[in-house]
Amino acid sequence: MNNSVKRKESSHKVNWWINFLLVLMLCLVGLIVWLIVPMLARNFFGDPISYLSQSQRWNYSFTLLLHRNELFKPNCATSKNANVTIAQGDSIYSITGKLADAGLIQNQEAFRSYLIYKGIDTNILAGNYALSCALSPVAIADKIENHTLESVEFDILPGWRAEEIADALISSGIEVSPEEFLAAVNHPEELQLPEYLQNAKTVEGFLFPGKYTIQRNISADDLVQTFISRFDQEISTAGLLQKSSEGLDVYQKVILASIVQRESYAISERPMIASVFFNRLAMGMKLETDPTVQYALGFSERWGWWKSPLSANDLKIQSNYNTYIIAGLPPTPIDNPDVSAIEAVENPAKSNYLFFRAKCDKSGTHLFAKTLEEQIANACK
Repeated sequence: MNNSVKRKESSHKVNWWINFLLVLMLCLVGLIVWLIVPMLARNFFGDPISYLSQSQRWNYSFTLLLHRNELFKPNCATSKNANVTIAQGDSIYSITGKLADAGLIQNQEAFRSYLIYKGIDTNILAGNYALSCALSPVAIADKIENHTLESVEFDILPGWRAEEIADALISSGIEVSPEEFLAAVNHPEELQLPEYLQNAKTVEGFLFPGKYTIQRNISADDLVQTFISRFDQEISTAGLLQKSSEGLDVYQKVILASIVQRESYAISERPMIASVFFNRLAMGMKLETDPTVQYALGFSERWGWWKSPLSANDLKIQSNYNTYIIAGLPPTPIDNPDVSAIEAVENPAKSNYLFFRAKCDKSGTHLFAKTLEEQIANACK
């Protein structure tokens, strides 16, 4: 072996060791950075919430360190408060957007990272907050986390069943458990009920949809009473449900209104849909309406509270609520309808229609038919 070959082999070995040492150094630097970033973040911002993964903890720690000065610096020098309303169901993006719009924070991403890092994002209660931009974003987050709200905003959506309202209570800040709420709904003997509810075994259907301001420490009975009282007030103001008509008493009208609510997307169609059901009742036909089957099926992790679409087997479920099996109306309302659904039942359209089905254009509106043949012809091709 000549000297030239030996020198080349020696050079290759040197280069190999140099490359090896460089890789080793990079690994050591990476390991140090991986370890030190969370340690520094913990030093400035305290311990992170325990359920974050290692990679999440590192990423949020890095973001917080990158924006440390912004997070500890007030956005203004004035002590004047800004009022921010956090609504039930607001996302973390919506909340930080509202704070930014109010001039309380500048960097929404950094503030979101801090809320998630500390686990505050999952514990923010709906309600009104008086906050000052003279506070740093970290201090604002602390006030949001520890703020004691005397009252909170609470929404009931049209068409929710009582269990869905109960589920919404969990994150609302109202100190009523779902179990307590449903017990009051299904055992309303201690409540002050309107005459049309005197013999009702449940007040499902009479928990009026809308926005409420509720005291956090309200009792379950008083909470349900609030919703019923709003129902009675709104219906009285609209001049609805004053007496029996169309062959139905007041309670039965609300049962039918709850079906119309779930069957319709377009408010303008509700009087016509109501007319179909009245026509069927008058002829002794079964209502055969899917929402009653959905109500009977109840909750599943796969479909939530309202399964769609239904299978042929679903339509055979043995239940007093399955209008494909029972004649007439189900025993109680299946959800809590709004004024437009009740108005449709109180003042149905005049028609000879016995059937309706959804249009094929995904508009949420329907085609109506007088005969089964017309109904079949209206099917999507």
